[in-house]
Amino acid sequence: MRIGEVADKAGVSVRALRYYEEQDLLQARRSPGGQRHYPDTAVSRVRLIQQLYAAGLSSRVVRQVLPCVDSGEASPALLEQLVAERVRIDQRITDLLAVRDRLDDVIAITRNPDSDCCHMR
Repeated sequence: MRIGEVADKAGVSVRALRYYEEQDLLQARRSPGGQRHYPDTAVSRVRLIQQLYAAGLSSRVVRQVLPCVDSGEASPALLEQLVAERVRIDQRITDLLAVRDRLDDVIAITRNPDSDCCHMR
């Protein structure tokens, strides 16, 4: 698959794919003319990379995680780091849920300012 096709299917920019290559997160073969060609698995790989970034993981951590996804194995040190990242993500989810609840209260009060049913928490 060529770079534009992967970008379109994965919903990312061509620039993002080049960055992932620079960070050793994604590999492509080069044609004799220098064009990048990606395996069919590239789209799902890019989506995974996007999810890991969205979770707040750094390129360094993502680079360590990807081989573990492929093999199903991780070193004890990496496993400990991943558990810590999961705890951080859980806390972030808790915080976001609390913010969402506050926004729901503000929305409800704004829609019906005379109602006694909604109180700010």
